[in-house]
Amino acid sequence: MTQDRPVGELLREWRHRRRLSQLDLAIQAGVSARHVSFVETGRTIPSSAMVLRLAEHLGVPLRERNRLLVAAGHAPVVRERPLEDPHLASARNVLQQILRGHEPYPALAVDRRWNLLFANKAIDVFLEGVDGALLRPPVNMMRLGLHPGGFASRLRNLGQVRAYLLPRLARQVAQTGDPELSALYGELLAYGPEGDPPPPDPADIALPIRICHRGAELCFINTITTFGAAFDVTLEEIAVEAYFPADDHTARFFRNGCTAPSE
Repeated sequence: MTQDRPVGELLREWRHRRRLSQLDLAIQAGVSARHVSFVETGRTIPSSAMVLRLAEHLGVPLRERNRLLVAAGHAPVVRERPLEDPHLASARNVLQQILRGHEPYPALAVDRRWNLLFANKAIDVFLEGVDGALLRPPVNMMRLGLHPGGFASRLRNLGQVRAYLLPRLARQVAQTGDPELSALYGELLAYGPEGDPPPPDPADIALPIRICHRGAELCFINTITTFGAAFDVTLEEIAVEAYFPADDHTARFFRNGCTAPSE
C-alpha cells in the first residue's frame, strides 16, 4: 500500500482483508452501509473521526491508521518516533529492565518485521556459531532461526518450528499487507521442503524449541508480549519474546552458568 492511493480504496482493502461485508462494517461502526459504500467509491471524503472509527473496527494497526488519514487529506494523529528518540528513553529503559529481569533465561525485543532491538545476555544460546552475515544489523530473528546458516542446524525439531513460525508469519502478512514481511515469508519458505508446512497442532499453546548448545540439548517454550496500551507507532509494534526452560535439565543448565550439569 502507498500513500497516493485513495482512502476509499485502502479502506476497502482492509475490509476485504478482515473478510467483512460493507454491511458488517457499517453495523460494527454504527454507520449506514450506504455511507461505507460512498467512502469506498470516493463519493464521500470521510472526516478524520470517521477514518479513525472505521480503522478501529477494522483492527488497522496504528502505522496504517496514519496512512489512511493522510490518504483522506488529514494530518496523522498517532505519533511515530524512532526508538532512539530522547522522549522514548523511559520506554527503552522499561524494555531493557524486562529483558534483564528474565535472566538467566533468554529474552529479546523485536520490531514489527522481527528485527532484533534488544536482548539480554542469555541470547547467546541462539547467536553462538551462526553465519556472521546474519548478525549484521538489522538481525532478523525469523531469518536467524530458519536460515541454514543460522541456528536451524542446531534445532532438534526444525520441522515443528517451521510449522509453527511460518503460518504465524503468513497471518501477519495477510493482516498487515507489508511487502517486506511478504518477501521474508517467501525467503523463509524456500529454506525448507517444497510446499507449505503442515499446520501446527491447534491444541499447542506454546512452541517447544529444542536446540543443541555447548554439548547440551536444551528445551524452551516461549511467550510473546506486546504493549496494547501504547499510543506511539514504534512502541505498538514492539514484541518481547521470553524463553522459559521446558524441563529441569534446561533450568539447571542456566542456573549452573550455562555449563552442562553433571548427571
